[in-house]
This record gives sequence, C-alpha cells and structure tokens, in this order.
Amino acid sequence: MKPKEHPAGVKSVLLHICCAPDASYGVPAMQEKYRVTGFFFNPNIQPGMEYDRRLLVTHALTDSMPFPLEVAEGGEEEWEDAVRGLENEPERGRRCEACIRMRLSRTAAEAKSLGIPAFSTVLTVSPKKDAAMVNRIGREEGEKAGVAFLEADLKKKDGFRKSVETTKRLGIYRQNYCGCRYSLRP
Repeated sequence: MKPKEHPAGVKSVLLHICCAPDASYGVPAMQEKYRVTGFFFNPNIQPGMEYDRRLLVTHALTDSMPFPLEVAEGGEEEWEDAVRGLENEPERGRRCEACIRMRLSRTAAEAKSLGIPAFSTVLTVSPKKDAAMVNRIGREEGEKAGVAFLEADLKKKDGFRKSVETTKRLGIYRQNYCGCRYSLRP
C-alpha cells in the first residue's frame, strides 16, 4: 500500500528502518511521494552479532536502492526499561507496543532535530506487526515531538510478498525473529 496523502508541504520523511527486508519494500513505496532519509535505531536487536548483521545489510541496501541513512547508536538501557515486566508478553502484545513506542519516539525526536517535518516506519511491512497499533503510536509520538507521522500499512497490496521477492533477488539476509531476545523463545 502506498502511503496515504498527507499534509500539504510535506516533502521529506525520516523513515525508521527496523531491518533491510522491510526497508526493501518500504523505502521505494515512500520514495514515490517523499524524499526519504532512513533512520536505523534498534536497541532491541540482540545479540550484538545480529544487530551488526542487520545494520550491515541495511547499509548494503542503500547501495542497491540509494537513500541516505542515519544510524543512532545506544538506547539499550532505555529499551530494557521500556520492556521491563513485559518479558512474557506475546509478540504483538504490550512488550512490542512499548518497544515500538520507544523507537518511534526517538525517530520523531530525530526528525525534529534534523528539521525533517515528518517521520514514518517500515515496521508495517511485517505481518507480525499490528499496523493500527504502530500508526496510533506514531501519531501520539509525532504530536509530542511536533512532527507529522505518515501513516501506512505497507503489508497491504502484497508489500510483504514483494519484500520477500526483493530480498531474494538482491541476496539480502532475512531474519527469522523480530530482534529481541524474548521473541527467540519457543
């Protein structure tokens, strides 16, 4: 699904990127209407080797489909605080909501800092993410930061399937879990 029409004058977007597979569809979809700057901020990804691999693959994606990429380090303690007490929640539950809120809050603040009037995320490409919840959190965090949130449900119109095809064609690593250690449990 293409991003919805948004406020007049919005020409640039800071796009939170959780992983290269979701970005492989999300970035071109957003580029149809906006100048996209990617933003990789994912202190939830564990272990460290997995984080490094996903970041490396995201950098490689910028070679295949050029777009500027900002990378924010740190945030691990903030993430631990955000999900404390929610360790046993299922994926798509309250732990995911807290994790997504923390990352989108940082993305909104970064957009404001960079002078980019809007932000969004590629998280909604994944069928494991609740687009309505992601969009609600994005709106709330955008209001707090004073930047627009561009809503989308990128899994619609075969977005997920297209991301799978693109990653296969480009030889991009596709992970089998969201990134946090709690999603690795059986």
